[in-house]
Amino acid sequence: MKRELLLEKIEELKTVMPWYVLDYYQSKLSVPYSFTTLYEYLKEYKRFLDWMIESGISDADKIANIDLKVLEHLSKKDMEAFILYLRERPSLNTYSTKQGVSQTTVNRTLSALSSLFNYLTEEVEDQNGEPYFYRNVMKKVATKKKKETLAARAENIKQKLFLGDETTAFLDHIDHEYESKLSNRAKSSFRKNKERDLAIIALLLASGVRLSEAVQLDLKDLNTNMMMIEVTRKGGKRDSVNVAAFAKPYIEQYLAIRQSRYKAEKQDTALFLTEYRGVPNRIDASSIEKMVAKYSEAFKIRVTPHKLRHTLATRLYDATKSQVLVSHQLGHASTQVTDLYTHIVNDEQKNALDKL
Repeated sequence: MKRELLLEKIEELKTVMPWYVLDYYQSKLSVPYSFTTLYEYLKEYKRFLDWMIESGISDADKIANIDLKVLEHLSKKDMEAFILYLRERPSLNTYSTKQGVSQTTVNRTLSALSSLFNYLTEEVEDQNGEPYFYRNVMKKVATKKKKETLAARAENIKQKLFLGDETTAFLDHIDHEYESKLSNRAKSSFRKNKERDLAIIALLLASGVRLSEAVQLDLKDLNTNMMMIEVTRKGGKRDSVNVAAFAKPYIEQYLAIRQSRYKAEKQDTALFLTEYRGVPNRIDASSIEKMVAKYSEAFKIRVTPHKLRHTLATRLYDATKSQVLVSHQLGHASTQVTDLYTHIVNDEQKNALDKL
């Protein structure tokens, strides 16, 4: 979603929220949370507060008027009823007949509510230096984790990674083969954005940065001499990230045409641009997701930008056998998250042995 549209939707949600949710929103801007995260959280709060009125827990006429005391006195039984509502409500997907949402979606909703209740009961201060209330019902709500071992997860995702020679083969496919499969009309669009698309995909494969981090890159954040980029990690921390050398020619080819192709002016600071009716804009995350999906599906299997992050992490671990280096590259605070890549590499080694 484009930044302008995202901010517009956030403002729409803010107009219907109670004052304490607006307090929470303002507080998290200073952390800072990304606007994407805040938007998703506000949607979850609206869904929860709407349910409170629909279920009769609050007698307010609209969610903006739900009294803070109603949240203070919510029972564990109330929250369990809300979780049951989530599990039984129809899918939000228009074309799906599935009833209820996945456990992952339930967990995401509960995580958003936990953040709000933690703020109200621990982080915020009233005029007396005290939180708004002390009883945090979310601490009594158990989150059911998806039961899956690292080995099972590794097995599930390894076919969606472009390991070994497939990394360069994927880029070569886009560069030299993809166009031949297109209609004349599609070829025109492809040729206009080819250098940009290759630069984005090469950067993701060569750095392992998150999609949001790539979207927010500015020209000043890129150093092609050192092959490094400056990114803003989760929590607002700035970080310097090394970029593998194979991405350099793709990035330089894009930089050579960026200004003329996308009509970029001095004020257009975004590294990756899109152009509509002669006006350059920062490319948005959904455009990159769609772009990665179409190219990867034509090459091997449809994947997300996050799988390109997994690809870099797995290749880096395979080359170094160091979880610390992988953690630093990905911007993780600990090596626990990188345990997955040891299992993927072990599977790759086993497959290689089986071929001997």
